[in-house]
Amino acid sequence: MTMTAPRAGRREWIGLVVLALPTVLLSMDLTVLHLAIPSISSELRPTGPELLWITDIYGFALAGFLITMGTLGDRVGRRRLLLIGAVAFTAASVLAALSTSPGMLIATRALLGVAASTLMPSTLSLIRNMFLDARQRSVAIGVWITSFMVGAMLGPPVGGVLLEWFWWGSVFLLAIPVMALLLVVGPIVLPEYRNENAGKLDLPSALLSLLAVLSLVYAVKTVASHGLTATAAVSLLAAIVLSVAFVRRQKVLATPLLDLDLFRNRTFATALTAMTICSLVMMGSNLFVAQYLQLVLGLTPLKAGLWMIPSTLASITAVMIVQRLVQRFRPALLMSVSFVIAALGFVVITRVEGPDSLGLVLTGTCVFAFGLAAPGVLSADILVSSGPPERAGEVSAIQETSTELGGAFGLAILGSIFNAAYRAGVTVPAGTPDTAASAARDTLGGAVAASAREPDRPWSASLLDATRGAFVDAFHTTALVSIAVVLLTAALVATVLRRTEGQKAVH
Repeated sequence: MTMTAPRAGRREWIGLVVLALPTVLLSMDLTVLHLAIPSISSELRPTGPELLWITDIYGFALAGFLITMGTLGDRVGRRRLLLIGAVAFTAASVLAALSTSPGMLIATRALLGVAASTLMPSTLSLIRNMFLDARQRSVAIGVWITSFMVGAMLGPPVGGVLLEWFWWGSVFLLAIPVMALLLVVGPIVLPEYRNENAGKLDLPSALLSLLAVLSLVYAVKTVASHGLTATAAVSLLAAIVLSVAFVRRQKVLATPLLDLDLFRNRTFATALTAMTICSLVMMGSNLFVAQYLQLVLGLTPLKAGLWMIPSTLASITAVMIVQRLVQRFRPALLMSVSFVIAALGFVVITRVEGPDSLGLVLTGTCVFAFGLAAPGVLSADILVSSGPPERAGEVSAIQETSTELGGAFGLAILGSIFNAAYRAGVTVPAGTPDTAASAARDTLGGAVAASAREPDRPWSASLLDATRGAFVDAFHTTALVSIAVVLLTAALVATVLRRTEGQKAVH
């Protein structure tokens, strides 16, 4: 006799809404600073590397702790960890909004990432516990994935609205009403779940994984900013050693923090790679688009945010279309074609020139957003289905980690490439004061701020022209890198996933 799983009722669907709201907020925090960067550059005056740390430390801290917190939630209770994380996230958000120096903002963004790492695995694992019917669970997980994607893409326009009326710290205060709702309604509509047979949390593994990620990030940043220095080499070597130590420890543990056998499944590994690349390219590229709209075109944060809404709509449209097409075409084909479409969007970006290219920027952004949305959703479906049922929770944690780490690496790697190209291309006009020249060589935001302080000086206008030209050239460089990355990913998906789909068809 086949047992029918109980269907979710009104309480569970209300609970899904409660869980979706913080998911939107958490993903927004990866991008909400994009439009605040010029204001932060002007008021806190961070260096180029400090500015990168401000933008991407949240994602790295979140990704580094996700799997660890997923295991911790199994032990202490997922709802309990979710509510503790909500309190911590609210407190860290207030501290970030009140930051008075680049160092303080970097530290509070890191705390936000750690707090967020308690929330992400808790939300998805609770959804799996609340929706036992397979069809309902599929819908609920789809809502969760969509809320994450929409939140990340709504970050810039929402940030633009806030920055039009308030100071830059206001972008962090969005957390207060959302987390307050979670703390009030969550205990009523969300069930508690604790796995009594959960594996013991291995603290050395958690520490090794975190240090490996941070060492690698520091190496990438240092190479981009100063070349292959001794510090960069040591950091890269440390990342390799820590990664090897982490892998070896997982192989000998009875209950490893990360089951490495999952990555031997080629379908799983390829889908995970595709999802990571989507997040990497999308997050990194959106950062430069937001800065271009404000610093090159001179738009206000509100107008810049509104001009980024079309790319959000393009992504949502792509998700709706691919959900219909997947019934008729293989995922490998749909993903490969989508990556090629994304490449065409970046080709358009390479044609952008100066302050007269708003139409090209919007077209290119919408096209690459459309192309990157579909592979992200299809990869999520493939990951859930390719992992064994007994490891579903672990697969979910890996999926979340790849998305977060991909977005954070996009900001770091593409951001570092961009900064290196900008510094190599910028030429400061003669007669520019040393302070203004130093700021201009570091970032375009620094040049704009220096020019705004002394707009009537002879060097002011020429400094803006020179630095804006260097910015556009660096924008082209990152677009070319993105083209290469998405086309290589398209080839990988077409080769590996098509082969595994064929094997499934034979068997």
